[in-house]
Amino acid sequence: MANLSNWEIAVRLTLALVFGGLIGLEREAYGRPAGFRTHILVSVGSALVMIISVYGLAGIRFAHTRPSYDAARIAAQVVSGIGFLGAGTIMREGSSVRGLTTAASLWVVAGIGLAVGIGAIVPASIATLLVLITLLLLSRVERSFLSTKRHVIVAEISDRPGQLGAIGLVLGRHNINIHDVKLDQDARPAILEMSVTLPSKVDRIAVLEEISTIDGVLSVRSKD
Repeated sequence: MANLSNWEIAVRLTLALVFGGLIGLEREAYGRPAGFRTHILVSVGSALVMIISVYGLAGIRFAHTRPSYDAARIAAQVVSGIGFLGAGTIMREGSSVRGLTTAASLWVVAGIGLAVGIGAIVPASIATLLVLITLLLLSRVERSFLSTKRHVIVAEISDRPGQLGAIGLVLGRHNINIHDVKLDQDARPAILEMSVTLPSKVDRIAVLEEISTIDGVLSVRSKD
């Protein structure tokens, strides 16, 4: 390839593997659909596409006075095409959506691979470091101070009118969102399961104790 030796190609593809693998390890640790190998493949593939588009076509001679190809056009297709792969990692559970962070990490890894392919090693290294900081460190800050927590509240209740409304009033007072409700009326006593998100400052134990005082609630517990 024009102005690029085989050694340089190998180094760039290997760096793309390392950068993508570092980010993929974090996603793999959390059991996400797109993990270690997927991020490596996206990064290496993006780097290869960039190398081919910039260097592989540079030596081609066209009949026209000016080249009829645009190196950026192929790279742009990687950015748009990665959206299909990212969409496969997004899952909907009730009214909540999971996998957006993994989809975003795939998109960033594709950009890192493109940067490595064109030889922008320093920007790619900095981007990899910033992504790892975001995924590893800022996620802890988010969980501690910003995020809500998902729980499933399970209650054994008497099958009487108004029970759901009374429990809903307690949850509403604490700004707890209800995502899904399942009521097994065939069981004796009836079993109510509610998927809820608790704001970080809400005491889960205190909420359960308040629900237990409702007339007709026989027992209540939560599971993560």
